[in-house]
Amino acid sequence: MIPGPALVVDRTHLGRRASGIERITEELFSEAALAPLPVAGWDASGSRPSMMLNQRLAIPAAALAHRDKLWLFSGYPPSPVMTRLPERTVFYVHDLFLLTRTDELNRSAKLYMVGPFRAALARLRYFLANSETTAEALRAAVRPDATVLPYRPGIRNVFGLAAHPRADAEDRPLVVGAMGTIEPRKNFVGAARLCEHLARALGRRVELHIIGRSGWGEDAARLREMPHVRLRGFLDDDAARRVIDTFDLFLCSSHDEGLGLPLLEMQFAGLLVVAPDKPVFREVLGTSGLLVDIADPDGAARAVAGRLAEPGWRARSAAQAAANIARWNRQAAGDRDAVLAFLEERLAALKPVGTPAPARLAGE
Repeated sequence: MIPGPALVVDRTHLGRRASGIERITEELFSEAALAPLPVAGWDASGSRPSMMLNQRLAIPAAALAHRDKLWLFSGYPPSPVMTRLPERTVFYVHDLFLLTRTDELNRSAKLYMVGPFRAALARLRYFLANSETTAEALRAAVRPDATVLPYRPGIRNVFGLAAHPRADAEDRPLVVGAMGTIEPRKNFVGAARLCEHLARALGRRVELHIIGRSGWGEDAARLREMPHVRLRGFLDDDAARRVIDTFDLFLCSSHDEGLGLPLLEMQFAGLLVVAPDKPVFREVLGTSGLLVDIADPDGAARAVAGRLAEPGWRARSAAQAAANIARWNRQAAGDRDAVLAFLEERLAALKPVGTPAPARLAGE
């Protein structure tokens, strides 16, 4: 534990698997990302029992013993004990699905996360959110005097993608890409149905290639029975890049998302991104994507087919994708400045009376 007022980031969920939540912690809440603030991480061994022990017992005990520390939770909801320390607890919220989509939660999430999440929203005062859409929903669910700030991640080209010309060869299948853990909320079965309708609309073969591990539920088994679906499994970045290079377009079919990082990451490949017409996808894609009603596969397929029939659609999609990435990263940079100023203010409030104020952040 570093001496004096400092921000302690819960990293107990890191090291077990790679997902969007883990990446957010590593990229937004590392010492480098939060410099020049004093930051320390609280780690666990990587096992589930160790994670649970630290989250429920060790961190609350340390918080009670070290009153000059501000605690930030960017993965799992904080222990109910931490919600009794609202002035020293900051909660980064990825979505509100623990409350709004309970039928799509696995058993572990229902047992371990729902209760603490409800307590955190009811009692805490300081929240960060991964998108403005999540922040808006959060403001309606927390106490009236709570502070809620968006802290959107900047988007990096993690797969090393490039927007290269793709030929419109009618003698090969149109490859529709998708990415994410195969579970009910991702609605990949809906994506597969859309691709069936798209094949009929185009009069050519259409394949759906999904990068991602199989999660809970029966969706993976159902998808394996569909002849036009290819389950690629979890891939490292190099292997993922080789598969993404074969995509003609990218499809998100989720019932909902808190953010949807893959949509932005696929835009480094210059791909047309098709997504549900929902607020979070409008925020993420701006005017660069094609928004459709996934629940209406025939209508959605006609919309996609219409876009593919437009002359120059690939080049136009690539240009719009590049502009959208730049737009998003400008917003993310502004979020970071606001969050650093907020955290600096909260750390200053922990200092005893008479302690010199910290050096101002660069540019202030």
